[in-house]
Amino acid sequence: MSNAPRLTALDALHRSLGATMTDFAGWDMPLRYTSERDEHNAVRTKAGLFDLSHMGEITVTGPQAAALLDYALVGNIGGVATGRARYTMICREDGGILDDLIVYRLGDTEYMVVANASNAQTVLDALTERAEGFDAAVRDDRDAYALIAVQGPESPGILSSLTDADLDGLKYYAGLPGTVAGVPALIARTGYTGEDGFELFVEPRHAETLWRALTEAGAPAGLVPCGLSCRDTLRLEAGMPLYGHELTTSLTPFDAGLGRVVKFEKEGDFVGRKALEAAAERAAANPPRKLVGLVAQGRRVPRAGMSVVAGGEAVGEVTSGAPSPTLGKPLAMAYVDAAHAGPGTEGVGVDIRGTHEPYEVVALPFYKRQK
Repeated sequence: MSNAPRLTALDALHRSLGATMTDFAGWDMPLRYTSERDEHNAVRTKAGLFDLSHMGEITVTGPQAAALLDYALVGNIGGVATGRARYTMICREDGGILDDLIVYRLGDTEYMVVANASNAQTVLDALTERAEGFDAAVRDDRDAYALIAVQGPESPGILSSLTDADLDGLKYYAGLPGTVAGVPALIARTGYTGEDGFELFVEPRHAETLWRALTEAGAPAGLVPCGLSCRDTLRLEAGMPLYGHELTTSLTPFDAGLGRVVKFEKEGDFVGRKALEAAAERAAANPPRKLVGLVAQGRRVPRAGMSVVAGGEAVGEVTSGAPSPTLGKPLAMAYVDAAHAGPGTEGVGVDIRGTHEPYEVVALPFYKRQK
């Protein structure tokens, strides 16, 4: 086994654009091209272009594909209409979150599960194991796709200039096959930035053609290439969880404030059901720590793992923190004891290298786009 990072189909192009590259979940990925702030602001005000080919695509097909996914995942996947997508999770038997996922229903008996890069192998292994006894096949399609995203308020105009697909009719959390700049693609509308935008799943051999066409079409609208660094500040402002930070195997969806993705009403058993029913009861009776937003009153930036404090006591832990280009202040997401989790709670701080910096508790998300 080689320890060299995997390269996306756009690797040479990123380097030609002067990207700063970084190892992310075993992939060599662009961290930034110019400055995080400029790339972040472009997505908020114009448009940004992302290579997301590190995400893990897993195809599930067969007469019992829906039944398998309903058993393997916590969501009601059989109830997803063809052409639509659903945000869901895969949990362990004890209710711990293995990963958060987006599942697309591509046809009556065909689904695409998109896992986070860091968990793709774990999800593939779990689905393969859970498929035993079902008339369904689980296929690793990570090498079959490159994934390019265009995000930001100008993205519908940019993409519509390159495709005849009905983008106006493409709802949020939906996907349809189409042709973009002559390239066959699955065009999806999910996003992880808090802005409108599209994800384009294409064959790796077409990735460079598509990237160049989008770059050219987007130039008059201010589109710029964007790296993973601004993707993180964009999702943080939008209050979106990141696996390994807000979501881990030590938390259930109820601990993470995402109990709504668990569908107890669906027929039949599913992995983790009993543990999750107990977690739901615990959360209702005695809420554990809650995921909240923290806005700095000073300039020091909180980082994951720092303690949230009140009255000299630790009452929580920061899961993500960064300066916010949009709000102009450092922000954090943190799990905080319920007694200190109410928006506007006074006297809460973050222990930054021994100094208790004052923070305001706010409801998530920090940023919501104007529709």
